[in-house]
Amino acid sequence: MASTSSETACKSQKRDDYISWDEWHMGIAILSAQRSKDPVFQVGACVVNEENKIMGVGYNGMPLNCPDDKMSWGKEGAILDTKKYFVCHAEMNAITFRNCASLKGCRIYQTFFPCNECAKMIIQSKIVKVIYLHHTKQDRDEYKASKMMLEEADIEVVKYDELKGNKHKEITLKFA
Repeated sequence: MASTSSETACKSQKRDDYISWDEWHMGIAILSAQRSKDPVFQVGACVVNEENKIMGVGYNGMPLNCPDDKMSWGKEGAILDTKKYFVCHAEMNAITFRNCASLKGCRIYQTFFPCNECAKMIIQSKIVKVIYLHHTKQDRDEYKASKMMLEEADIEVVKYDELKGNKHKEITLKFA
């Protein structure tokens, strides 16, 4: 059966409803957050180079060889009975388990604004841009310190909603 000229025209043109690089990278960060076993706060991060290649991904979880079913995930109680001193943040894991020698010039997409400890890791790894989805704790000192350090280090910080060209608000994954 011969194809019509309109069918041929459709197949010879690229589709225009594909996701942007920013949407894809933030989508990877969001998907990575789903690996977290934290019952309250799932965070994901995706580090990308200038060519839009993924250099590392991470999510918040317990350190290697520390069984996450034996460690506390709580937020209340004595400090050693909480997760505070134990959980590795998504940014830490994305930077530590990167697949390249250097992250110089890269940008990091993350589901939440980085804390002061992660800001230090971002600065030390020479990442040049932070794109975050949510910032729910601006009033806490560790986030004020983070903002100050990132500004002093001349790292560009952008809220994801402020990026141009993001057409999609929801991406659905289907495993069928």
